[in-house]
Order: sequence, then structure tokens, then C-alpha cells
Amino acid sequence: MRSAIRLALFIVFCATFLWAGQPGIRVASIDDPITPVTAGFLHRVIDDANKNGDRMVLIELDTPGGLDTAMRQIVKDIFASEVPVVVYVAPSGARAASAGAIISLAADVCAMAPGTNIGAAHPVSLGGETGKTMETKVLNDAEAYAEGIARKRGRNVQLARQMVRESISLSAESALEGNVIDLMANDRTDLLKKLEGRRIVRDGHEIVLQLAGAPLISAEMSTRERILNVIGNPNVAYMLMMLGILGIFFELSNPGVILPGVVGGISILLAFFALQTLPVNYAGVLLILLALVLFIAEIKIVSHGMLTVGGIIAMIFGSLMLFPSPEPTMRLSWSVILSTVLVTVLFFTVIVAKAVKAHRRTPVTGAEGLVGEQGRADGPIAPEGRVFVRGEYWDARSDEAIAAGDPVVVEAVEGMQLRVKKVTQAS
Repeated sequence: MRSAIRLALFIVFCATFLWAGQPGIRVASIDDPITPVTAGFLHRVIDDANKNGDRMVLIELDTPGGLDTAMRQIVKDIFASEVPVVVYVAPSGARAASAGAIISLAADVCAMAPGTNIGAAHPVSLGGETGKTMETKVLNDAEAYAEGIARKRGRNVQLARQMVRESISLSAESALEGNVIDLMANDRTDLLKKLEGRRIVRDGHEIVLQLAGAPLISAEMSTRERILNVIGNPNVAYMLMMLGILGIFFELSNPGVILPGVVGGISILLAFFALQTLPVNYAGVLLILLALVLFIAEIKIVSHGMLTVGGIIAMIFGSLMLFPSPEPTMRLSWSVILSTVLVTVLFFTVIVAKAVKAHRRTPVTGAEGLVGEQGRADGPIAPEGRVFVRGEYWDARSDEAIAAGDPVVVEAVEGMQLRVKKVTQAS
């Protein structure tokens, strides 16, 4: 029995090993904005497919768009691939907008599922307001880029240009009719059937897709890529930065707590890493850092909350300026900004209120803490003598005669001597 089990396991292992090395169809799904993480993932997928000699790379795409630099890197990888690359906009309800539209145009074969759309590739500024001349340059560059890609792939150049200049968006049916895409397919199975035997011309050479019997190789993001993809979201990056600021502030105001400082340090380092992959206006970053400085200064300087108010104002404006992109997926959500600012305002209001209350509190220790304390005369005071106050004997003086044992109250502390007066007994 054991021998049979071992033999079966050996056969399964050998079959898995042989299957893994067999050229297949490498499938990668993208349903997020196009970011440097996405570009790195697809670069690895296409590179692995070329090394393994796969028959095709299939990119299932559903994206609202993303960064121009990441998009151009993906297009370069598609053009450089020896393995045919197919982009399939799916499932129904998906879209290939903005950067996703250009990536779709660059594919050897572009397919769409019914109920999907493609287009709206007008370039947007990622650095705030730009002049008219610069906007024209950016638009002309994007239009020429889309035109070159469409011409290389034999697609409708006019519609490709309109996607950029006029931000038109086409349904799957309109895109097929206008020669923007190559075919429509209901699902992946239908797509593979329609691709079987299809002829592709690449750089003057004809390639015939032979997909029958090829195993599907699912390409997944690594744990590292998934983590980077999550923290690369503008809202997540922003919340990490705010958490880092609050954690560091709490640690500086309460040294030795440790946990807030550790969490804050890790959070702010992750936030700075995420900012490298996003279109950032560094004036916004500087304003948020200024807010941190003002919050910390509030600990050292008694400003009755004015530094905190300044910090809150700097943080609000910094948050608004941090990600200035008109692209919805690349800027902060208003709900995230408002909720974060409200929490931060509440946090610092409570901290500052406690600090002000502590400053105004009557001292209960040291020399100042003796003022108002009651005791008794250890002997006659006329005008000097000794008193017993708070468990200690003190030299004392009084402007009135006080007999031994009379109750006294401390009026002031003058060096190492107390000035006292007799406590009048209620009748």
C-alpha cells in the first residue's frame, strides 16, 4: 500500500514538473490603476514568458488608468516581447480607460468582452496647474504616441487620436466596428477558441497562434508586490503618513511609551516609500512636515494652542496639495481627508487642552506647593518662630503675634522661611 502511494506521488511530482516547464499561456490579471508596481509585475510576467518560450501572454485588464511613466514602461515591454501579447478587457463592466486604452492599443491582439469600454486617454497634469503652452506640448506628445502605436499595430489611427485629443470612449461593439480592437469574446474560453490559428504580423513576420493543448499558467503578484500595490494607493499612503506623524508626536510628548513611536516610525517610512511611486506635489509634503514641527513645538512652547492651530491649517492645505492629479484614482478621497483631519484635530485638541490645564494647575509640590497649606505654631511667633507644616518644621515669621499651638496658614515662601498668618477660628 505504501509503495503504491509513493509511486503515485512520484508520478504526480514528475507530471507537475514536466507540466511546469511546458510552454503555455501565461495569464496576468490587472484590476487596479496602472502604477510602477503594476509595470514591474507585468515586466516580470512578460520576461518569464519569454524565458520559458510560452505561446502567449494574456493580460486581462480592468483599469481606470494610471501613471504615464508606468504605462510607457508596459508598452515598451509589450513591443520588446518575442512572445505575442494579448490584452483582453474583461469581464463585462470592465474598462480600459486612459493609460489602459494605450496599453490595449499596443497589444498584438486586443479583445473586449461585451459590456466593456475603452478610451478617454486625454493626458492629465500630475504636478498641479501648467501653462497653456505646456498643456499643448503634453497633449501633442500623447496624441503622437497613441498614433504611433495604432499605426504599428494596424489599428484605426483617427480614433486613437480622438481618444487622446477629445477623450472619446468606445463600447466594445463600437471599438470593433471602428477597428480599434481585433475581436470580441464572451469569456476566456471563448477568447482562446477565437485566437486559435489566428495570424499575427510582427515587424514583417507572420506568427500563427497555436494554443491548443497549452496549459494556462496563472501569474500572480508576489507578496512584496501585493504589499507595495496596497501602500501605493494614495489614500493608504496618506493615512500611513498621518499615523506616523501622530505616533511620533505622542512618543515625543510622552517619552518611554515606545509603542506609538515604533508604529509611527514604521508608518512614516512606509508612507515615504509609497510617495516614490505616486505623483506627489512636494509642497504638500513640506506643509505636512511643517505641521509636524508646529505640533512638536507646542510641547516646548506655551502658545495657548496657536502653534497647534497653525499646524492644523498647514496639514489641511498640505493634504489638499499632496496629490494634485485630476485623475480620480491618483488623488486623495475627500472623505479620507476630512475624516483624517477631524481625527487629528480631535487628537491635538485633547493633548493641548490637557497641557494648558496642567500649566494652570496650582502647584502641589516644591516651595510653591506650600502656599495655602495649614499648620500650627511650634512656639510663639513674635515676629519670628517655628511652624509645623506638611510633616516638616519650618522657620517662620508673621506680622502679628501668634501663640504656641495656634493654627496658621502659609501666605508665601521667602527663601527658606515661611510667612504665615493666624487662622481665625469660626465662632
